[in-house]
Amino acid sequence: MFTRLLLENGNSVYAVEPNAEMREMGAQLLAGYSKLLSVAGTAEKTTLDSASVDLVTAAQAAHWFDLRRTRAEFTRILKPGGWCVLIWNERLIDTTPFLRDYEQLLLTYGTDYKEVRHERTTAIIHEFFEPARCQERVFSVCQQFDYEGTAGRLLSSSYAPLAGHPSYEPMMRELERIFGAHAEDGVVEFEYKTRVYYGRLSTDNS
Repeated sequence: MFTRLLLENGNSVYAVEPNAEMREMGAQLLAGYSKLLSVAGTAEKTTLDSASVDLVTAAQAAHWFDLRRTRAEFTRILKPGGWCVLIWNERLIDTTPFLRDYEQLLLTYGTDYKEVRHERTTAIIHEFFEPARCQERVFSVCQQFDYEGTAGRLLSSSYAPLAGHPSYEPMMRELERIFGAHAEDGVVEFEYKTRVYYGRLSTDNS
């Protein structure tokens, strides 16, 4: 989704993706863009040439990275004076009764939820840019979902047990319960803070 925005802005984009099925699907969905090059690689080993890109960015992915190795790789592939931009949506967990119940559902049934929450990366992101400095911008975002959309939102998360897992059925029963308790006009609201961190990784930007 973010790659599409970059392409629509007229950029040439190297879309680095380690998962073969995800990479193939992305290439199919974005086949109409001539400035897309799909790359088999990781944040820690992009396979791109040194000093080859003006901007390196990741959306909703930094919590998966080995930040020390990723910083070294991003610094290597950036041109002098190039920028790094990291973006993710941080779901609010206690601003409404629904969000509090949804958070408890994840704590109860999520397989590795605590380990991959974006807040863990938020807390240390300034260390990623050091000794350079980064800027931060925060935007409020809200999504509305009916029950089908809410279930899809849950099951698209890496930490949600899927069909066949012992926790799947009780998790879905609990989701149906809290949706019924909190939905208004057939929808519930997910509130987020979209966090954007940007800066130059090199302290020598001449």
